[in-house]
Amino acid sequence: MRLIPILLLVTLALAGCQSKAKKVQELQKQYDAEYPAYSKDCLDEDTAGSSRMLTGEKLTKEEMATLADRKKARDERCKPQADHLADIQRQILAAQQ
Repeated sequence: MRLIPILLLVTLALAGCQSKAKKVQELQKQYDAEYPAYSKDCLDEDTAGSSRMLTGEKLTKEEMATLADRKKARDERCKPQADHLADIQRQILAAQQ
């Protein structure tokens, strides 16, 4: 008789772990599906100006101002996507605990 409640608790614990793992898997799948578009739209542009500077090429003040303006516009455009992806990452971490 005492074995039934223990088995019930063990079964519920295992079911909880499986649903947690499934949630993490679904969130990771969603993140993996959305990240490439974000990366292409928002991160590749980051390297355009910085790679020129790393090669030792001197940029004029106008070019630096243009890069700064582009960065500001990109940050404004990409903030919702970045926030959404960060939220998915937070959910993944929370579900893993």
